Amino acid sequence: MNPIEQFFSNEFLGNNLRSYGWFIGILLIGLLFRKLISLLFSKILFYLFHRYGKDVGFKEFLNLLSRPFQLVFILVILYLAFDQLQFPTNWNIVPKHEFGIRLVLFRLFDGGIIAACTWILMRLIDFAGLILLEKAARTETRLDDQLINFGKEGSKVVIAAIGFLIFLGVIFNLDIVSLVTGLGIGGLAFALAAKETLENLLGSFTIFLDKPFVVGDSVKVGSVEGQVESIGFRSTRIRATDKMLVTVPNKKMVDAELINETNRTIRRAKFMIGLTYSTTSTQLKAVIKELRELIAHHPMIESNLQVRFFQFGPSSLDILIVYFVRTPEYDEYLKIQEEINFRIMEIVSRNGCEFAFPSTTVYLQNEKAHPATSADPMI
Repeated sequence: MNPIEQFFSNEFLGNNLRSYGWFIGILLIGLLFRKLISLLFSKILFYLFHRYGKDVGFKEFLNLLSRPFQLVFILVILYLAFDQLQFPTNWNIVPKHEFGIRLVLFRLFDGGIIAACTWILMRLIDFAGLILLEKAARTETRLDDQLINFGKEGSKVVIAAIGFLIFLGVIFNLDIVSLVTGLGIGGLAFALAAKETLENLLGSFTIFLDKPFVVGDSVKVGSVEGQVESIGFRSTRIRATDKMLVTVPNKKMVDAELINETNRTIRRAKFMIGLTYSTTSTQLKAVIKELRELIAHHPMIESNLQVRFFQFGPSSLDILIVYFVRTPEYDEYLKIQEEINFRIMEIVSRNGCEFAFPSTTVYLQNEKAHPATSADPMI
């Protein structure tokens, strides 16, 4: 035996140095090439699905499946590396079919593989959802976008539930059929414990069947106002007007008063302007006449408008203005309202009037002009 072989034949904790060398080598190779192997498997799987999703690029596919593939590869590498070693005989480790450290390690490995495979299947469902959404984007209706998101979330829940049952069956050596049957016994307790979740789930079915809104609609529910981005099993995501993403439980979307801004054809503007009390009736009538003509002749304004001298305010003569803009778009509505507001300022200025602002007039009495007499009360 040459010196090199003799060196690697030395044993430590029941394993020779050759086994430790293989162990370290496999780990190093696995850590160095895990991204490359993950990329290779991703490309192979991508080309299998590419004909169904030509509009979705490899980058999106890689972002979805890179990490799950790396997890599977690392688990396999760990299995191959630790397979080169064995426990020292003096530790008296029981075989893997008996409860002990061997059994725990093998069950953990099986559980990791099941979790990783479930993760891969869920990411494939996400990729299928991207493909279908790309196809749905070319259609006029937005209902198919909602159906795709709903189906995608439902499929992921089913896959997760199946993976969890398989995990329990493998790790704890349970009979899955008996386990599923036994769930019916504890169904009532589960329903009570998950009351809020079930209410949100029923709310999602109500949204799906009743269709008070679909993905892309502008809605207002409670204090939240914005555009619906997605509808899931538990919640609806709304991109608010300030660009914040708000998650609203589906139960609230069904129970609360909901305004679908997209279904409206017009938007109403209602406000008052106040002129100072120095304004004469002739000036006031001229301003009201010009305002009515301005709004009535605007091409985007409905004919049923109102411009009236409304009331004598605390510090102003108030003119009520009500008109309807022929657009459902909020940005277009604001643009038209801004245009009319500037014209209102021009009309008021042209007629020699001024806008009023909250003010208080205080009258001071001169005591010398009204001297106190004996009949006056003492202060």
